[in-house]
Amino acid sequence: MSQAHVLRIENLHANVGPKEILRGIDLELKSGEVHAIMGPNGSGKSTLSHVLMGKPGYEVTAGSIHLDGTDLLSLPAWERAQAGLFLVSQYPIEVPGVSLEEALNAAFETRSRDASDLHKNILNEANRLGFPLELLARSLNVDFSGGEKKRNEMVQLAVLKPKFAVLDEIDSGLDIDALRDVSKRVEEATNDDQLGVLAITHYSRLLKELRPDQVHVMVRGEIVATAGPELASQLEKTGYAEYGVEEPAAMAGGNVFSPLP
Repeated sequence: MSQAHVLRIENLHANVGPKEILRGIDLELKSGEVHAIMGPNGSGKSTLSHVLMGKPGYEVTAGSIHLDGTDLLSLPAWERAQAGLFLVSQYPIEVPGVSLEEALNAAFETRSRDASDLHKNILNEANRLGFPLELLARSLNVDFSGGEKKRNEMVQLAVLKPKFAVLDEIDSGLDIDALRDVSKRVEEATNDDQLGVLAITHYSRLLKELRPDQVHVMVRGEIVATAGPELASQLEKTGYAEYGVEEPAAMAGGNVFSPLP
């Protein structure tokens, strides 16, 4: 069995400009676990993903984030990626002039990893995820559909094999087939590679494919409830009204910056 890893968030507070968005987040994620963070729009879910990855524009005013004891807040985004953290953004960035294989090769070189099987591994994962092979030679995410971008991100994730993946509303813009393929591949990585997953989502449909160990409800920058997967089912029926948020309960039917080096 591979070594167990731990991502620990303690009393995390963060601002965007003068406004406090995160108000004391505590969360511990271990290898092979899937934790889902659900909540209404504007609750701070995406802010948490950006703060975890070190995106500019966010000020951490208190708390800590450690990966296997390493202080991530002291590191730039690319070093957080090297430490084993991977972000699948809701809106993956386009990189004109750089192909997927070129980007992954640079990531392997930065990590001093053997890239001799990289091309074969990319082809294997592309086929596994139903990612069109003709897109592999094109610029990263340029003129890709929403589903193609998310499958592309999954190829990167599967080839790089990070310790932890943060999925920021990965279900956004995906049809049923793409959602199933992407979720299945992430689920397999939790079993085969002991990937730890923090899945940030507004709707429960992702969690019908990617089975969570714990579900956390975030409202107004705070985690207000934590339970097992049954909590997602409850939210699908009742919405967030009991947490003081007026929002439609029918979540399942709605539409709901990955630094490579």
